[in-house]
Amino acid sequence: MKVVIIGAGAGGAAAVAELSLAGHEVTLWNRTAKTLAPFETMGVAYQGVLGEGVFRPAITADLGRAIAGAEVAVVVLPTLSHGPVATLLAQVGWGSTRPIVLNPGHTGGALAFRHAFAEVASPPPIAELSTLTYVARKSHPHLVNITGRAKRVRCAGLPGGQAAVAAGRTLFPGVIEADNVLVCDLSNVNMVLHPPGAVLAAAWVEARAGDFTFYVDAMTPGVTRVMKGLDDERRAVAAAFGIELPSVIEEMRAIGTVSPDAPADDFAAAISAGEANRRIKGPDTLRHRYFMEDFGFGLTPFLALADIAGVEVPVAASLLRLGDIACGAVPGEGRTAQSMGIGGMTRASLLGAVRG
Repeated sequence: MKVVIIGAGAGGAAAVAELSLAGHEVTLWNRTAKTLAPFETMGVAYQGVLGEGVFRPAITADLGRAIAGAEVAVVVLPTLSHGPVATLLAQVGWGSTRPIVLNPGHTGGALAFRHAFAEVASPPPIAELSTLTYVARKSHPHLVNITGRAKRVRCAGLPGGQAAVAAGRTLFPGVIEADNVLVCDLSNVNMVLHPPGAVLAAAWVEARAGDFTFYVDAMTPGVTRVMKGLDDERRAVAAAFGIELPSVIEEMRAIGTVSPDAPADDFAAAISAGEANRRIKGPDTLRHRYFMEDFGFGLTPFLALADIAGVEVPVAASLLRLGDIACGAVPGEGRTAQSMGIGGMTRASLLGAVRG
């Protein structure tokens, strides 16, 4: 399959490696030529759970050139970039028939992407994955270290998006189809993992400037008690939409980021023992992507869904408010009901919109 990968961060580089290993024809695009330059010079190098090697895909910062001949686009970007990239793809003529897969969509990704695309042109088939298919970090500008590969990831498309779901299942082993995008939206584990640590471990972040392990040192009992409260709210909102979801520990066990025998009732022990995450250093600033993404593009859309569902979520609301203050975000910015195209919807009308 001819695939254009949108985004040249760690996730995009990992996708280049996996899809190239599987025999797909890959083109890598990124808006910033500076990010692409090391890959153009040295190739996309990878090491870790997929083995090690170097691939030299077609690389360009020209989006029109990147999409020429592509059968599917895989968007591997921070979710705060979904709206602008959707607009760019519409403007350069991606069209309404070629599928787009968001890896990941996180909370409300497919809805927001379609809404932005539709402002310019008729939207194509769109599917989203519930979480990124890799645990990966760039150890050098041209080298990605892949410490984990998701064993199971949820995937769902918006109505008319079956071609995108099929593409996601073809490209990424372990993808299982969910009933609708709300299942994926409410299975966003990062929304549960990151905001409590951002608020309650803020002193670690600022005092150590990243010199600590986020998933071990910062997973103290107090942090994880708040995390469990947030997780309970996530599952309650899902239940209000008729969706039964497991705890975040059970979800991570299925993904493979905690061990199969991890204690489901001990968040601190389960998360800190996960092999894929345990050596990852903490963020070096409260403006880190972990936080700017998972407050405005995790908690904000979650609160919008909770409001439509009619469920009170005081832990999520408190974390968002404190995160806005601690991290210097602008309250109200991020993925809102309006930017997802669901403003004013009721529970019934939203369910109808995602089910078709």
